[in-house]
Amino acid sequence: MLKTVILLASLACAFGAAVPEGMLPQLDGRIVGGVATTISAYPWQVSLQRSGSHSCGGSVYSPNVIVTAAHCLQSVSTTVLKVRAGSTTWNAGGTLVSVAAFKNHEGYNSWTMVNDIAVIRLSSSLTYGSTIKAIGLATKAPANGAAAVVSGWGTLQSGAATLPTTLQYVDLKIVSQAECASSAYGYGSEVKPSMICAYSAGKDSCQGDSGGPLVSGGVLVGVVSWGYGCAFANYPGVYADVATLRSWVVNAAASV
Repeated sequence: MLKTVILLASLACAFGAAVPEGMLPQLDGRIVGGVATTISAYPWQVSLQRSGSHSCGGSVYSPNVIVTAAHCLQSVSTTVLKVRAGSTTWNAGGTLVSVAAFKNHEGYNSWTMVNDIAVIRLSSSLTYGSTIKAIGLATKAPANGAAAVVSGWGTLQSGAATLPTTLQYVDLKIVSQAECASSAYGYGSEVKPSMICAYSAGKDSCQGDSGGPLVSGGVLVGVVSWGYGCAFANYPGVYADVATLRSWVVNAAASV
């Protein structure tokens, strides 16, 4: 798959050894066209950190369970993982909690990126408040063209080696799986049934946002997964489809 070669090469150039190999996001760049925000507006958002550095996003599912992407948890031990919740900045504030265990979807495939979803069990429970809240899981995919929003601490320009400290968000439109896999866009059959897309001209989620929330209608509809570059014309961001994977998340959260 061309995307893997292009993206991993660009990441290696941009970050060198700074990004642990097991945590290489599939999205290359930043939240494009995003706006700084506060955690109170996105209280389900968390920062998944590896060895003290932000590596991926995630969403609060319950006081001690986080939903993220499976590709964020490859070749990694719980001993180097922490989750920061309740803070607008990834590197300070809020609550920093150790990771007790995690479970990747058994059907995750790093080549096709199918089933790119995982759950994390925290070592202690989060306390809900104005800056920490759970978000519900979608029971059906939103309609094509529905309004959506993605948030995260991904880098602000392509190839940048530093992350913004302040949470960013961007408004997008849902592109259904069928539409995203059609000839209207460039991916074709690479967009599998476990995926959903989102797009807006000049806007996208990207590297460092992996695992984070795509929200529509007040529920979690997608998990940032992969894409060709960022905000490339004809190539929407691709997300794990939460509605399709919902039963797995519920069962995994109960057993992780």
